[in-house]
Amino acid sequence: MAQTATLTIDGKTYELPIIVGTEGEKAIDITKLRDQTGLITYDPGFGNTGSCKSAITFIDGEKGILRYRGIPVEAFETNPNFVEVAYLLIFGHLPNAQEKLNFSERLTKNELLNESMKHHFEGFPVTAPPMAILSAMINTLSCYHHQFFELEDNDAFMEMAARLISKIRTIAAFSYRRSLGLPFIYPDPKLRYCANFLHMMFSLPYEQYYIEPEIEDAMNLLLILHADHEQNCSTSTVRIVESSEANCFASCAAGVCALWGRLHGGANEKVLEMLEKIHQGGITPEECIKMAKDKNSSFRLMGFGHRVYKNYDPRAKIIKTMVDKVLTKRKINDPLINIARRIEELALADSYFIDRKLYPNVDFYSGIMLRALGIPTNMFTVIFAMGRLPGWIAQWREQHMDSSMRIARPRQIYIGNNEMSFVPLEQR
Repeated sequence: MAQTATLTIDGKTYELPIIVGTEGEKAIDITKLRDQTGLITYDPGFGNTGSCKSAITFIDGEKGILRYRGIPVEAFETNPNFVEVAYLLIFGHLPNAQEKLNFSERLTKNELLNESMKHHFEGFPVTAPPMAILSAMINTLSCYHHQFFELEDNDAFMEMAARLISKIRTIAAFSYRRSLGLPFIYPDPKLRYCANFLHMMFSLPYEQYYIEPEIEDAMNLLLILHADHEQNCSTSTVRIVESSEANCFASCAAGVCALWGRLHGGANEKVLEMLEKIHQGGITPEECIKMAKDKNSSFRLMGFGHRVYKNYDPRAKIIKTMVDKVLTKRKINDPLINIARRIEELALADSYFIDRKLYPNVDFYSGIMLRALGIPTNMFTVIFAMGRLPGWIAQWREQHMDSSMRIARPRQIYIGNNEMSFVPLEQR
């Protein structure tokens, strides 16, 4: 028998259906609430509002669980392959050998940008924020691939997805080279996805960047851990834009803009800035913990706590292990990692943080990882966007195929003036 919730307003009772997800999550269906009661719900930030049904990503914030299409994210830690995970998210299953080969070949075939697009990069000042360039250039791609505005079959969708996923790394690398005044390095079809990106970033004419297997694995893992994360700010943005039947290029460009915010994709930059200030100021980790607990202190401990996770972020655990491997492989003695480790150790032994369920999140160690890979700070969020793109595409497709979805149109509670008379200018 279907479950219902009873809502009583002014003595009148309403029965509202309860929806149950495959993992036992429950939601009250309020799609007819306004029609039946004349009321709407009020939920700033949508923290208690389910905007869709999705089969892509599952998160249990209380237990620290993250799964892609049912597969725990920890399963990808050994032999990480971003292309496989991208395929999994978008098409719903891990590719077999032939499917993986076909998709990889599509990525290789689409790695080049139209030559005329290079002139667009020249129009940006060298100081332009890379995220601004990324959003603009993804939108620009739509001018060159407008045949994908209407996706007639699965093959057309796969081709569009491959073009976006392949070209975003070329756009990202070119924007970095532009900021340094360096010549663009073309993709190498013999290299795999992440190795190719690092090649375009760091190779020089007649001197190809050597990509160690451990570094390629680290890049793959970093992108995988950011590939999707349920209905976060940027993913919700992609879905909202798609709800107007906007094409995937436009929707993902909007996602980039949402990710650009310092409370979303820019958080790992803030963690690194905090660790740098601690190091340069000679502040001890013990002093940091003390200041973080002091209500009168302006110090804020970045990289702890999460909107969803009330346990240790599973992505943070994986990145922490990979950071150690990368630093060891590259023989880097980064003082920031020691500061970060000590802060974590102190926080996880302190009742103040334990009681408030403040644990390290993915941003706490990802900045150190990116720095060890040679990625400059202003490119951190671009890397995040590269990783998140398959998730955006998967979410776009899922909604695009859902005939029950309507254009997003939230309601509001108006708190402005009541009706007023217009006063002519000479009487004001």
